[in-house]
Amino acid sequence: MSVPALFRPLTVSGLELANRIVIAPMCQYSAQNGCMTDWHQIHLGQLALSGAALLTIEATAVVPEGRITYADVGLWDEATEAAMASVLESIRRWSDMPIAIQLAHAGRKASTEVPWKGGAQLPPSDAHGWQTEAPSALAFAPGDAPPVALDHDGLARIRDAFAEAAMRAARLGIDAVQLHGAHGYLLHEFLSPLSNQRDDDYGGSLENRMRFPLEVFDAVRVAFPPDRGVSMRVSGTDWVEGGWDVAGTIAFAQALEARGCAAIHVSSGGLDPRQDIPVGPNYQVPLARAVKQACGMPVIAVGLISDYEQAEAIVGTGDADMVALARTMLYDPRWPWHAAAHLGAQVKAPPQYWRCQPRRFQDLFPSP
Repeated sequence: MSVPALFRPLTVSGLELANRIVIAPMCQYSAQNGCMTDWHQIHLGQLALSGAALLTIEATAVVPEGRITYADVGLWDEATEAAMASVLESIRRWSDMPIAIQLAHAGRKASTEVPWKGGAQLPPSDAHGWQTEAPSALAFAPGDAPPVALDHDGLARIRDAFAEAAMRAARLGIDAVQLHGAHGYLLHEFLSPLSNQRDDDYGGSLENRMRFPLEVFDAVRVAFPPDRGVSMRVSGTDWVEGGWDVAGTIAFAQALEARGCAAIHVSSGGLDPRQDIPVGPNYQVPLARAVKQACGMPVIAVGLISDYEQAEAIVGTGDADMVALARTMLYDPRWPWHAAAHLGAQVKAPPQYWRCQPRRFQDLFPSP
């Protein structure tokens, strides 16, 4: 029998992936001063046993002021690196799943409360708040404290921080880096004309607005080992008239591909409260399809993908090369097992769990 498209292996920048299921980065808001805690060991550990092809560590700030909340993970000094090393050491004792990390800076959407306490932006005067930075001094939402517009020294500082975090990730043995250029955070803020109203070389034209995100990519690509991939997550559109759109996304993707980008992960929105998103199953897949038709690098689709046949169709029809699951994996950390059983495929599972196979799926877990 032929192998379902969702469970065909794929090699990306030398990294061998067992199937086409990627665990997307999901913020847990459970760090202390940027340091991972035992919550991350529990959370990432269970996902590393899921049978997916790749586990991506949540948005990880490259500087303290780049965190979304005061409880975000960071990778900017020896303490944050050591905390992450401890978590990874524990996971790797029991799982050989490849691990990627998403490096990020939240820009004007930084300095917020954790979601279960409302998620509102905290002013610089708050004990858990700080002054935000962005391409232009434009607040994300009415009532938010305006960010400081980054000068050229500030741009260099942040670019270098991305590169240093990538070097730390390399020391930790992380298999791939993803740069967060989506959801209204700093790199996305440079891309969109709604948030970038600069009048220097980093604003105005599409070429200028792409300049800083591409400089960050180049710096990280130099800093991270050449045999490991660097990818980008993008918002395919702002869902706001006059904002970032799929045409800009394609141009950006082509520029990234020319620089050696390993893959592109296509999400959407997050930049402007006025966004009008047609939320529903596969609502972002057309964006991934458009990018895939214009580029040769692997494309990852994401967003309300929860059904096994749905995921199989996305990959099988060529709309994307991989699917990324986030909340679906939180709800069902064994989703890849269930998808494999439903589609008639095999998936790797730890031997401690082999005896749980239902009788009708006796070939689900391949033994050595």
